[in-house]
Amino acid sequence: MVLVTHPAPDFTAAAVLGNGNIIEKFNFIEHVNGKMCVLFFWPMDFTFVCPSELIAFNKRYQEFQKRDVEVIGVSSDSQFVHNAWRKTPINRGGVGDIQYTMVADIKHEIQKSWGIEHPQIGVALRASFLIDQVGIVRHQVVNDLPLGRNINEMLRMVDALNFYEKNGEVCPAQWEKGKNGIIASPDGISQYLDMHIDQL
Repeated sequence: MVLVTHPAPDFTAAAVLGNGNIIEKFNFIEHVNGKMCVLFFWPMDFTFVCPSELIAFNKRYQEFQKRDVEVIGVSSDSQFVHNAWRKTPINRGGVGDIQYTMVADIKHEIQKSWGIEHPQIGVALRASFLIDQVGIVRHQVVNDLPLGRNINEMLRMVDALNFYEKNGEVCPAQWEKGKNGIIASPDGISQYLDMHIDQL
């Protein structure tokens, strides 16, 4: 399912907050409250690729915060399993004190509504979504289970969306923060390619 350009599906579920508190009714829309948001899914706690991804998001959490972006993670494990995983040392397969919310999708309703459930196994695929301030999905990427994500790429997409919204210029291939955009016109792309062909 492609959700880009569509409103992000809302949900309410139990969760472990970034401060370690467990709440029974975490609402996605209320929590985001008009901010840009990165929502990502992982298959299961206490597995293999998953802890590396959660830790990578956590190591970059302050970079997302600097951009006023909420980070929320979801898997089908319960809030109690999430909590136990947070309390397990990293050198024993845990993830430590994750600073963002971990949502419990024990009925698999959230992963189904976002269209990223594995068709045979029933767990969530490695899906990441960037949602803008008005609740529209602007970017999504979905990896199969063996393939870990590049969290720096999500930061790049946040920067690209911010750049476009601020400047009105579109972002070419290989764009990174600090580089030029393209004026969306025939002249604009001609000028860009003439000056920046070596950056592609």
